[in-house]
Amino acid sequence: MSLLPNLRPGGRHGVASTETRDPIGYLVAGLSRLAQADLLDRLGLRKQAEQTVFTVTSGGFKAVTAASRQFSRRGSSKKPGVRPPGVSAPGTFDLTPTEDEQMLVDVVTEFADEVVRPAAAEANEACAAPTEVLEGSLEIGLPILGVPESLGGISEERSAMAGTLVAEALGKGDMGLAVAALAPGAVATAIGLWGSEEQQQTYLPAFTGDRGDEKVPAAALALAEPTVLFDALSPATTATRTDDGFVLDGVKSLVPRGAEAELFVVGATLDDAPVLFLIESSTPGLTVEADPSMGIRAASLTTLRLDGVRLDESAVLGDTDGTAYAECVRLSRLAWCALAVGTGQAVLDYVTPYVKEREAFGEPIAHRQSVAFMVADMATELQAMRLLTYKAAARAAAGKDFSQQVALARNLCADKAMRIGLDGVQLLGGHGFVKEHPVERWYRDLRVVGLAEGAVLV
Repeated sequence: MSLLPNLRPGGRHGVASTETRDPIGYLVAGLSRLAQADLLDRLGLRKQAEQTVFTVTSGGFKAVTAASRQFSRRGSSKKPGVRPPGVSAPGTFDLTPTEDEQMLVDVVTEFADEVVRPAAAEANEACAAPTEVLEGSLEIGLPILGVPESLGGISEERSAMAGTLVAEALGKGDMGLAVAALAPGAVATAIGLWGSEEQQQTYLPAFTGDRGDEKVPAAALALAEPTVLFDALSPATTATRTDDGFVLDGVKSLVPRGAEAELFVVGATLDDAPVLFLIESSTPGLTVEADPSMGIRAASLTTLRLDGVRLDESAVLGDTDGTAYAECVRLSRLAWCALAVGTGQAVLDYVTPYVKEREAFGEPIAHRQSVAFMVADMATELQAMRLLTYKAAARAAAGKDFSQQVALARNLCADKAMRIGLDGVQLLGGHGFVKEHPVERWYRDLRVVGLAEGAVLV
């Protein structure tokens, strides 16, 4: 039984309609399973469960990629896939959430508070997300958030705004676990946006649960590279044409859950243009090695090496002129902005009561102007980050050009998110330096926003 059995929401003020349905309604219908199935209790996630994970610490590992399932080829590689239409939006810029959008935020926030946040510290130390958290993210439908409804997903229209709200809510729980949970959905969303009919029919059923009892595959969007002054639109990884396809060579970094991923979307330069390629983990020439980082450690970041990886023509995802690749970069940066807003909010929510309760020289330190002004600056900068991110997401969801908006959001979030993390540590004084308080972890996580590419997508 859905929480919204007969709901057909209309405009931004929640006016009922019998003709249109807000795409968020489909998302909430899927996420409502969280409440009706009592997921938090059924999986034992209201208390921290014992965690048995594969730890990638300083010793690390280096191995061939995980053996993937057999993806049976279906459909025609010549036919374009299903494309979700843009959201119909009014001309006015209204940030008031619809009823369904607010329900979406509430559901994912509960998951972040009750499941993600309690597991964050241990996941950070282990450099891996607990199985229970990942299974919970599957239960609430995160991998199919950006998959068109006609292909078994949730979205009837472009889902950039819904994805932004979800990423923000998860980021408030823990950015590392959010990246780990959102990584498979990034690949599914990319296939939904740019895949051919064959690619969609071959791979998306694994994400939507249309293949029996097989689990949703781990998957990763690999765009970043370990080079100085890396330009996301000019990858050093190369794709060389052959008589029957392509040969890829290069190195990708910041690949979440790469050791268990069964499918990768990899960016490479083909004929002087950046292009996306779909690569199954069983393809010869792929190796993955642990790359534990300063921040977002729970995402199990790895380095993916491609040494003479041979692919056929059908491996190209989208066009070969760089258009799809450029949009992928922008949507990924938008997702990182949303994560930054969520984690920045977590910092502000933590330090505000702290400075009101912490006393020095006989009074709360919040009475000091330097402290009060710092908290006010954090709140102001956070709201600016949120507004720019939402505006870019709204234009992306409507199918409009959002390159300028996402560039402004990325620039602001990269700078101010790190500043919010730093100020959070400063406001806690000595407590900001110890692991007893989560602010030091949030600070480390927020530093990734200015350099990360790929991994997540809205």
